[in-house]
Amino acid sequence: MSPATRRTPVRVGVFGLLGSGNLGNDGSLEAVLGYLRAAHPDAAVDALCGGPETVTARYGIPATRLHWYRGEYRTASRLGAVAGKGLGKAVDVLRTAAWVRKHDVVIVPGMGVLEATLPLRPWGFPYSLFLLCATGRLLGTRVALVGVGAAPIRNTPTRALVRWSARLAAYRSYRDTLSRDAIRGMGVDTARDEVYPDLAFALPVPDSAPDPGPNSGPGSGGPGPVCVGVMDFHGGNDDRARAGEIHRRYLDGVIRFVRTLTADGRSVRLLTGDDVDARAVAAILEAVDSPLVTAAEATSLADLMKETAAAGTVVATRYHNLVCALKAGTPTLALSYAAKSDALMNRMGLGAYCHPARAIDADRLLAQFRELEAESVRLRRTLAERNRAAARSLAHQFTALTEALFPATAGPTPAHTPRETP
Repeated sequence: MSPATRRTPVRVGVFGLLGSGNLGNDGSLEAVLGYLRAAHPDAAVDALCGGPETVTARYGIPATRLHWYRGEYRTASRLGAVAGKGLGKAVDVLRTAAWVRKHDVVIVPGMGVLEATLPLRPWGFPYSLFLLCATGRLLGTRVALVGVGAAPIRNTPTRALVRWSARLAAYRSYRDTLSRDAIRGMGVDTARDEVYPDLAFALPVPDSAPDPGPNSGPGSGGPGPVCVGVMDFHGGNDDRARAGEIHRRYLDGVIRFVRTLTADGRSVRLLTGDDVDARAVAAILEAVDSPLVTAAEATSLADLMKETAAAGTVVATRYHNLVCALKAGTPTLALSYAAKSDALMNRMGLGAYCHPARAIDADRLLAQFRELEAESVRLRRTLAERNRAAARSLAHQFTALTEALFPATAGPTPAHTPRETP
């Protein structure tokens, strides 16, 4: 083919709080990059994100900082900081438009970008997402919200920004039916929107797992180590007035549970999903002074899958800790802080094993945990079946994405595979 007729590579941007310390967000990015490299290897990909240095170093793509003002996520108490944030909002309008203009397609990979289940200010990420979707519509760049999470939002400014972001996007899909229902409840037409499993289910399970220590894993004759995924949990956006109380109750409940396990001679491996969770790990290690309790140093969802694959059972709070454990096929109990966790557990056949993170009852939690272990063999079979179904459904997700965003390169549609039940 001559240079005059050679097709220009499609320009794809990825957008979000990526490279900022949240392993779930980065795992969603990794899944989308895997899809692009397999289905569209000639695409020129770059990012507008929270941690550009990390994204470039880890994934090898150019990246630009999401916000002009570097103190965007620090509380502004002084006049200079308030002025800097205000100026940054104006500058980001121009920066976002200039970045969007360079692309044919922008993908927002997974993440709970349409929810406020954790503390969130409207002029933070919701404002950034709105700028992306609005400039995409104005400039003719297709913006795709792929496998995202959503939830009902009470705060009026946040709700308005989320609603308009969803309306202005060229493509939407969701990681559960609750998310689609939440967006429909905000007045967005979702008749053509699909539901698929979380994007992290598209990631491969690592072949190797770490040495789990003295209680060596399933099938060894012992009960196996327990992975406990912890979170620096203070409630959601509507819980700010009692955040301290929620945090103390959550941490006390987890500490009592871990202490009981070690008293029974069980080894416990503490997992996190975000850099901020290190505070919760430190508090547990200080409260439970036992060599049976260790902390993992996971830097990716692959690391978390290795840890959970080596465990006999998992008890976890963060959504993507649950995803990793379920993807690895390990019986899992959710310390659920939002409806998305319950929906995930129901989809994977473990709906009976949810416990409220806001109101941990150590005795009831222990009883649920013992029942989980007693049902371990059956639950592993269930998870194997549900993981196969998730893989088929995500294959449909990526086919649909190609047809919607890359029509010039879309090939024949593959044979039908079952989608998620609406």
